[in-house]
Amino acid sequence: MLFIFLSTLTDMTRNQASEKQVVFIDMDDTLCDFTGAHRKAVEANPKIQYPQSQFDFFRNLKPLKDAVFAMDYLLNSDKYDPYICTAPSVKNPLCYLEKRLWVEDYLDKAYLERLIICPNKSLVKGHFLIDDCDSGKGQDGFEGELIQFGTERYPDWKAVLKYLKEK
Repeated sequence: MLFIFLSTLTDMTRNQASEKQVVFIDMDDTLCDFTGAHRKAVEANPKIQYPQSQFDFFRNLKPLKDAVFAMDYLLNSDKYDPYICTAPSVKNPLCYLEKRLWVEDYLDKAYLERLIICPNKSLVKGHFLIDDCDSGKGQDGFEGELIQFGTERYPDWKAVLKYLKEK
């Protein structure tokens, strides 16, 4: 009897999870302010060609306005199954660790198991990809819908969440 109950419970959990829409969210200039930190680093030391190669560059990025709220909303939603999908920096091999530490510093701990660091975003399968770029890291090959963050249509997290709530 217990086996049948657990099997049924597992099937129900799988069905509920499969009903959710998978959303991938980029980090740099979508969740955190890469461009602002890059600009400040260049202003502080114009001789550094790649500020993102400096120790703790990625960990010290500031969250964009409403990004943390949006991630909490998506994580607690009955409609969405969110993951972070960010490309690594070839200029900083420490970015893998630093991005993971950033997630730990700013987001719900559940995102530690939802962090995907992948140089080609067309390899992930889901319903939505929220990213500031429309190409360069496989965004143009993503099979779901690309929501281009920071554009006229989706200038901020409020606009993105409004759109997702309507879907």
